[in-house]
Amino acid sequence: MKKQVQIKTLQIEGQDVSATGEQTILQVALENNIQIPRLCYVEGLSAVGACRLCMVEVKGGNRLLPACVTRVAEGMEVTVFSERLNAYRKLVLEMMFSERNHICSVCVVNGHCELQTLAMKHGVTHITVPYLHPRVAVDASHERFTLDHNRCVLCARCVRVCAEIEGAHTWDFKGRGIETRVISDMNEAWGDSETCTSCGKCVHVCPTGALFEKGKSVAEMSKRKQYLPYLTMMRDEAKA
Repeated sequence: MKKQVQIKTLQIEGQDVSATGEQTILQVALENNIQIPRLCYVEGLSAVGACRLCMVEVKGGNRLLPACVTRVAEGMEVTVFSERLNAYRKLVLEMMFSERNHICSVCVVNGHCELQTLAMKHGVTHITVPYLHPRVAVDASHERFTLDHNRCVLCARCVRVCAEIEGAHTWDFKGRGIETRVISDMNEAWGDSETCTSCGKCVHVCPTGALFEKGKSVAEMSKRKQYLPYLTMMRDEAKA
């Protein structure tokens, strides 16, 4: 017997919308052209709620909820933009800039960086928290690509696309807190990886300049936007 789809009705930013009970607030918002700020989310990959930029307010509760992993409920009233949320997102962005060395003027993706774009939209012209200035390495051992830990925001896009779409499981995390790093295989140089297929999927989903292709100019580093929705079809085919 075919399972009946339950339709939920709710409001997002004052707009009446409907959704299935399996959908998240972010999915429904995007379907209705309501743009919630986000960095770790990519359509076609699993949602992990890592960046905390998609936090929203739900009437009746004091806690902020991550829209990418919070399922809709009947009668929900969701606020996407408020003074509280804007201040929260601005602080999150400031902390991202302080934890690594995001010097836009010398970054290979200057002008094509999602973190930079979000900062501009939220008025982050300077930060109010101390810079940590970590000394993190650059791995240029791969013949085609480079990993610059200074630009990494730990969004896990590369980890998920490599595991869920390519099936190589090259990327993972090591460490905790400020010491967390993206690693290839068992913390080996990327160029020595026995699992990497050199497909470039991780590079094309990276929102900053942490992963980039050698020899590319700034203009050429613009992400292939038509490539990202294609991940959904690829994942569905893998499940079939």
